[in-house]
Amino acid sequence: MLGETLPSLTKDMDTYTFRIPLGVCAGIAPFNFPAMIPLWMFPMGMVCGNTYLMKPSERVPGATMLLARLLQDSGAPDGTLNIIHGQHAAVNFVCDHPAIRAISFVGSNQAGEYIYERGSKNGKRVQSNMGAKNHGVIMPDANKESTLNQLVGAAFGAAGQRCMALSTAVLVGEAKKWLPELVERAKKLRVNAGDQPGADLGPLISKTAKQRVCSLVESGVKEGATLLLDGREVKVKGYEDGNFVGPTILSNVTPDMTCYKEEIFGPVLVVLEAENLDDAINIVNDNPYGNGTAIFTTNGATARKYTHLVDVGQVGVNVPIPVPLPMFSFTGSRASFRGDTNFYGKQGIYFYTQLKTVTSQWKEEDATVTSPAVVMPTMGRS
Repeated sequence: MLGETLPSLTKDMDTYTFRIPLGVCAGIAPFNFPAMIPLWMFPMGMVCGNTYLMKPSERVPGATMLLARLLQDSGAPDGTLNIIHGQHAAVNFVCDHPAIRAISFVGSNQAGEYIYERGSKNGKRVQSNMGAKNHGVIMPDANKESTLNQLVGAAFGAAGQRCMALSTAVLVGEAKKWLPELVERAKKLRVNAGDQPGADLGPLISKTAKQRVCSLVESGVKEGATLLLDGREVKVKGYEDGNFVGPTILSNVTPDMTCYKEEIFGPVLVVLEAENLDDAINIVNDNPYGNGTAIFTTNGATARKYTHLVDVGQVGVNVPIPVPLPMFSFTGSRASFRGDTNFYGKQGIYFYTQLKTVTSQWKEEDATVTSPAVVMPTMGRS
């Protein structure tokens, strides 16, 4: 945890900083990546010298318990990582307890705003990574085969239940003609229980989640979108009452539609059209979310313009889900993030530590120089 040094800012005076732990920190994780997201949180907090209180999603508590057991088996002292289970009462405990200095959260906008407001009101640092509406801008000069494959995978993988899902496609110019092929590729995805070989999509997390996804699809149809592929009635043998939704594609979507404005969090791709790159950039920047975006093109100048002008925290160039490696930070922005310091990477170290600044002066003239004693001391004599 590196600090900074300014030597000799004046005669015999130096200033330096070092980073120290906050004390007790906490993390609140969502259901969709029950191992990965806790691993964004407590390892970073602990290596910065803090003890940690982890609250997994009440829907998938087991993975965090397994991680805690692995940490315990590795020799970590008891009490360095602690697990709390529950729903609202557990969240409020984390937000209110005076010993907790910082809270890391990933999840929905509603929960994220609540935790940010309540935790901040109680004087805690909060990093809140929330919802998204991630756009994939497809230029007509893109590599068609690669782009369509990546778009299908990024839109429907994990049944769309990830904050970095590429849930919105913006087809620019002649790329509009690729839509039928996109639909055909999506139709080939296999929906099945997640533990079955060859499954491309598993179920949604709950019946409530399925109902919400289906209602947003229906709202798109009612508001004038074209339903090119409907996965709402998909049935999986042996799991007829399961929470399954197949790949779904809505075209002719406009920015005023509910299915565009809200994060669907399911295997639904909404498709907009743009005449040129500038129009596409305006569409993305007018959307309040800023988690991730991607552009597909073979033109370096186009990619450079997009990466510089688009107002989104994480940008992929021919990379559909631009989640960075952990030496970089996860830099969602705008309505997708609340807080001042992002997840992991260098920003994560800043979040879990505080600075101590030392200014010291050692005057040369104050130093006393004595001759070394080389004779044996005797009684009563120096």
